[in-house]
Amino acid sequence: MNKLAALTLATLLSTSLSAQAAGDAQAGEKVFKRLCSGCHQIGESARAFFGPQLNGIVGRHSAVTTDYVYSDAMKSANLVWDRDTLIAYLEAPKKVVPGTRMIFWGLDDPEKIENLLAYLQTFPAQ
Repeated sequence: MNKLAALTLATLLSTSLSAQAAGDAQAGEKVFKRLCSGCHQIGESARAFFGPQLNGIVGRHSAVTTDYVYSDAMKSANLVWDRDTLIAYLEAPKKVVPGTRMIFWGLDDPEKIENLLAYLQTFPAQ
């Protein structure tokens, strides 16, 4: 394989992986509705429910919304919900924040996590 063909193939693979990592917000909405909406709200009229509202969650510090009473574990976790922290938390909440009240066993499908993150990113802080 010549150098130009190898470079083209590497570029295509890199672009494909970047697109995959971005997730599908429409598919993420389905994941949210099925797994998250029983406790969390998102969107223009979102408020705390059994869990905090999730507008602007990406980049937000943990335990900062004023309309939800957080567990002591979440208050002391001192996290920033960046991409890596959200992925880890969605995979295993009780490993990331031992003592969390969140009743969720975790999500082990990387594609569903990527889709969910893409969906969550469509809702800025209100």
